[in-house]
Amino acid sequence: MNNAAHWTVPPDHPAFAGHFPGTPILPGVLLLDMALQIIAAATGIALDLCEISLAKFLSPARPGDELLIRHSISADGTIRFDILAGMRKIASGSIAPGSPV
Repeated sequence: MNNAAHWTVPPDHPAFAGHFPGTPILPGVLLLDMALQIIAAATGIALDLCEISLAKFLSPARPGDELLIRHSISADGTIRFDILAGMRKIASGSIAPGSPV
């Protein structure tokens, strides 16, 4: 992977109140949103022109986790990403480039 950014899961994130009380985990949609925002900022791609072609959630992200979001771009423009907390893989996936409609 050739690009990376760090993000710490805020311990007081409002999503933890309902997801799940007593055993808080960050919802997958928030993980994807953060990864997409970081990738868009690094690459300059327009998110509305892309499609998430694959997303796998492998381990929960918890309050205070320090996440590493890595991505690489293949020759056909597909962006592959991984989200890690230390050596633990949290999620992975790929984004397919689109074209204006």
